[in-house]
Amino acid sequence: MPDNAWMASILFVEDDPAARAALELALSRQGHQVTSRATGEDGLDALRARRPEIAVLDVMLPGIDGIEVCRRIRRDDTLPVILLTARGDDLDVVLGLEAGADDYVVKPVEPRVLDARIRAVLRRAEQTHNDRSAYGDLVIDRSSLKVTKSGRDVHLTPTELRLLLELTRRPGHAMTRQQLLTAVWDLDRPGDSRLVDACVQRVRAKVEDEPATPRLIETVRGFGYRFTAP
Repeated sequence: MPDNAWMASILFVEDDPAARAALELALSRQGHQVTSRATGEDGLDALRARRPEIAVLDVMLPGIDGIEVCRRIRRDDTLPVILLTARGDDLDVVLGLEAGADDYVVKPVEPRVLDARIRAVLRRAEQTHNDRSAYGDLVIDRSSLKVTKSGRDVHLTPTELRLLLELTRRPGHAMTRQQLLTAVWDLDRPGDSRLVDACVQRVRAKVEDEPATPRLIETVRGFGYRFTAP
């Protein structure tokens, strides 16, 4: 039975008619409301007409591909994004994560796996915390999930926010990439460290004074990352 507590409105962009129909039907049976489109251009039009709770984008789309759609979404929106990528296509994975995707799923994908990943991303987006911390000019309000730097709002995606919250939970404490994968992406088994590295790069670009020489989120070589309070 579908878990209606986690029913979501989904924008699903896939150019293959059979795959699009099959996944749309499967996700609908899980209780989700699915709007499907065949091209990146049509997907962006659908998003502007009605904002969904999450977007699932095939990377290989005619015209504007899924990575570019993700990049355009990220210009002014924190909408969660999952990319569907061909098996072994490492370049697509890296480019997609750098463009701001919250997660990726390798095709062909089982509908139950995609449903689980969608629900995991939404859980991360809705998780709340209960305190407020200041690190120099960076302020994190865990109750409102609001981050500011020098008094200005820092716009983070749900996954970026979750990563920052995890790293700042124990300043000075180093976390392995696998610990972050478990805490942020709900991946209990050994996962792909590229998710962590790409997300760290995006967060650094938003919270560090000099992202190329980070002082807040430090790399612990051969281990993971550590947040160092100024």
